[in-house]
Amino acid sequence: MMPFYQLAIALADSGLHVSYISTPKNTHRLPKPPQNLSPNISFVSLPLPVLDSSPLPEGTEATVDLISDEQVPYLFKAFDLLQKPLEKFVVEHSPDWLIIDLFTPWATDVGKDCGVPVLVFSPFSAATCLFWGPPEYLTGDGQKRVRSSLESLTSPPEWVTFPSSVAYHNFEAAGTLNGLYGDDASGISPVKRFAKTINASQAIAIRHSRELGGEYLSLYAKLIGKPAIPAGLLPPEKPKERQITDESWTRTFKWLDQQEPRSVLFVGFGSECKLSREQVHEIAYGLEESELPFLWALRKPHWAKDDVDHVLPPGFAERRTFDHKQKVCFGWAPQMEILAHPSIGGSLFHAGWGSAIEALQFGHCLVVLPFLVDQGLNARFLVEKGLAFEVERGDDGSFERSDIARALRGAMVGKEGEGMRARSRDVAAVVGDREIHEGYIAGLVEFLKSRIN
Repeated sequence: MMPFYQLAIALADSGLHVSYISTPKNTHRLPKPPQNLSPNISFVSLPLPVLDSSPLPEGTEATVDLISDEQVPYLFKAFDLLQKPLEKFVVEHSPDWLIIDLFTPWATDVGKDCGVPVLVFSPFSAATCLFWGPPEYLTGDGQKRVRSSLESLTSPPEWVTFPSSVAYHNFEAAGTLNGLYGDDASGISPVKRFAKTINASQAIAIRHSRELGGEYLSLYAKLIGKPAIPAGLLPPEKPKERQITDESWTRTFKWLDQQEPRSVLFVGFGSECKLSREQVHEIAYGLEESELPFLWALRKPHWAKDDVDHVLPPGFAERRTFDHKQKVCFGWAPQMEILAHPSIGGSLFHAGWGSAIEALQFGHCLVVLPFLVDQGLNARFLVEKGLAFEVERGDDGSFERSDIARALRGAMVGKEGEGMRARSRDVAAVVGDREIHEGYIAGLVEFLKSRIN
């Protein structure tokens, strides 16, 4: 949702008239539009149809609303029912282009039936797109299917012609094989959705830049046989000034103001990762064992009682009360303001592509602990580029506090992390350069205008 919002804002700022279409709750989740938001953008809400005998929690409109991953296919089914409402909007407004995501192959049917060209936008990195492969390798049909075994997911695929370490670990492969390549309750596997969407579109725009792994972009464009346009990294704007009114966060920023420059580790695993009790406790103990200053933005897990004291290991909160170098905050966190603070020097996170971009534009060193879908591939890519340390894990995906502590100390203060810290500062100058990203948007706009009849 957020990458699409950032793309929509960028296109509107470039002079295009943009209608951002989503469901009511998801539209409400968007950042509060600034006063100077371009008049070229409008927001359109299409109510999400309710499935008969729906297993989805009431009010579900995004994966963040789900309790378990098993419910995701039913969310797909609900979104599939938006085909008619979208077609009605297109007929009434006659847009020049439809820009859609990878999960909505039915939107390409709307474009075809209404005579509107379709551009698919991938919020995934070019490295992830290349690893998953061109459409003919995603369908699972005939002789082209190469994802029939766990082994096929644990090494770079045959079409990657340059040295690459982007692949899944063994413990990630099993879930990926079933979750991405197997047909599910929606009647179509996620990768078949990707394949149909890409095949039926005129082009694909990818959230990536040539400066950060251009070889992945170039090869993917060659393989799919249609324009693959870098949309840039779409970094959110750096906060110009701190606008925090919440009293608890005001106190937290005062605490950050007292810390040494680039000394504090920010810890956050977003809203999609559903950590188990054991995982939360090992992370907590690992942070403690690292002896590094940290700020942990911890969302209350679904298994926890209302009392947040039950989330952390026994005695952990009390020990932190007397330690002025370590802090845990529960619930929502102003992540961009935190990352922009001069005392923050690194981040322990899930290797989500958006979160990586946010941290990289500030030159933070990264420690990655991936859990979902593309996160493992992002983690390998970031390590390959010398921008991250990855937490070591067992064959079953488990990790211990010592694994956490070792990776954190190596990245933040260890001699082995010196090169990464220098590399991160160099890359920040590119990731944070607005002119570079505006150039990518200008290229995308030029492509869109050139294809209008």
